[in-house]
Amino acid sequence: MKLMFLIGNCAVGKMTVGQELTKITDFRLFHNHMTIEPVIEIFGYYNSKAISRMREVVFEEFAASDNYGLIFTYMWAFDQQSDRDYVEHVKEIFKQRNEDVEFYCAELVAPREIRLQRNVTENRLKNKASKNDIEASNQWLINDDEKYRIESLDGEVPFENYIKIDNSDLSPEDTARKIKEYFNL
Repeated sequence: MKLMFLIGNCAVGKMTVGQELTKITDFRLFHNHMTIEPVIEIFGYYNSKAISRMREVVFEEFAASDNYGLIFTYMWAFDQQSDRDYVEHVKEIFKQRNEDVEFYCAELVAPREIRLQRNVTENRLKNKASKNDIEASNQWLINDDEKYRIESLDGEVPFENYIKIDNSDLSPEDTARKIKEYFNL
């Protein structure tokens, strides 16, 4: 089994690249909003405890399955120890259930101007209802940029299987193909 963390800043293209990667590999996609949106719909607000518990169930059940691999999209704030701990926690869930699990990390980067353009794409708005208030979503993106460091420094990502891609000028299909070829998936 394989677990790929597809990381990067808000609106960099994690979900869309993950969707394309599932078309050319046997990976399944678990983008972070698959738990965020239902929780917001049910509770009327972002309930981090409920989101975390839902993710735990998905990780546990997937790790115990015979599936080939899972792509999990995640905004990793490298200046937050809690995010580092969370990544290790998720890896541990998989290790406990499958000793042969292989871990991968693909990091996507693009400047804010491009991400603001991507923040309003049809695919994003269709899959992420909480982003449909464009003004609020844009402000959230800008605030996250100012509050957290979402792009890694050289040598900071603790994965043997790691690639960093500036996908500013790449299509989601080309980015997915690049990931597949780099990791020989």
